[in-house]
This record gives sequence, C-alpha cells and structure tokens, in this order.
Amino acid sequence: REIYGAESYDYLVKLIEEKAEKENLDIDMFQSNHEGAIIDRIQEAYNDGTEGIVINPAAYTHYSIGIRDALSPLSIPKVEVHISNIHKREEFRHTCVTTPACDGQICGLGLKGYLLGIDAVKSMANSI
Repeated sequence: REIYGAESYDYLVKLIEEKAEKENLDIDMFQSNHEGAIIDRIQEAYNDGTEGIVINPAAYTHYSIGIRDALSPLSIPKVEVHISNIHKREEFRHTCVTTPACDGQICGLGLKGYLLGIDAVKSMANSI
C-alpha cells in the first residue's frame, strides 16, 4: 500500500467512469493478471474500432516481449501508466520492454496517471 496507495481497483474504475461520463467518452476497462489475456485484449483492438489504449502492464513492463509485440503494430495512440515511479524503484524496474511500443509513459502520479493517460490518448487521437 505504501507504493501503490490505499485506493482500490473499484475506486479507480469509479474515477474513470466519472471522467468518461463527464467527457462523453466510451471507455472499455479491462484488467487481468494473465499475460495471455492481456495480449488477447490488445489484439482485439486491431479490428474493433478502439481509438486508443491506456495500459498498465505492471511487472510485465519489464519482460513481456509478447505484450510489446501485441502493442507494436497498432497505429492508435498508446500510453503506458504506472502508479508508482518505476524509475525511482529497484534497478530491475528501470528496464521497460513494453514502453517503446507506446507513444508515452506516465509514472509516479498515482491513480491520476490513468486520467492523464486518457487525456493524452484523447489529444493524440484528435490530432490525427
């Protein structure tokens, strides 16, 4: 809790739903602890009309070539988010294999990072 804060996943969902309603956005939230399920969901975005992705690959950031390979071919805006500042943590967290497949990374800003990620994706999508 010291690293990620005391807020629950349900609280994060509530924050995002409130933002979506306020800004008239259609947001599909997906969470899984299974790498294959994450890859499957990313690959659905190839053909389902998804206009952008905000993703927190969590520990997969540091070693998942599969998630990187799923993100790479997508031409839609992609922003990677981390609740904690992974660059101020253990050395092994400084290697990010998924980040180069994204347009940007937001880290260390807590749950607000997700909302900023949505803003960034929205801005990039509108500038295309």
